[in-house]
Amino acid sequence: MAYSSIAHMGFALMGLASGTAFGVQAMLVYMAIYVTMNIGMFAFILTMERDGRPVSDIASLHMYSKKEPLKALCVAALMFSMAGVPPLVGFFGKFYVLRAAYEANMAWLAVAGVVASVIGAFYYIRIVYFMYFGELSEPLDVNPARRLHIILVVSAALMIAGTFFSLFGIETLAQIAADSLAN
Repeated sequence: MAYSSIAHMGFALMGLASGTAFGVQAMLVYMAIYVTMNIGMFAFILTMERDGRPVSDIASLHMYSKKEPLKALCVAALMFSMAGVPPLVGFFGKFYVLRAAYEANMAWLAVAGVVASVIGAFYYIRIVYFMYFGELSEPLDVNPARRLHIILVVSAALMIAGTFFSLFGIETLAQIAADSLAN
């Protein structure tokens, strides 16, 4: 997730680098989406334990969906959104910062962003693969931290709900965000 954070900040800076009002709006929307995804993922990471000890190995997620189907579904929604898979809202965040860069005559930056997004998608989707199709391994503990589970579920629900809001267009959402900041 640390490398992921660096990549996502690069996308946010892409909107800022465009030097346009649309680029700033795209960056603000991207950051709101990114923060929501990250809060959910870190809540999930904090629940990963085995024998009362924190676990950070991806291999620990093998067949996780069999033991915790709701949490696995929430993580999958967040991972696909982080990867920028349409129609999830993470796609629209990436699309609009890439569009801002392209419209600011920085097509090379937009192309680099697309390449980085494809590379990042491999890692995000790999985690989903492990949770649903990996080899059976020693399961993680069932963590009793309800508030972390609630944060994970709410974060994933916001990513899915954001997909429906994207039907109104990201410009509308960006304008709402800009207007609320101006007030």
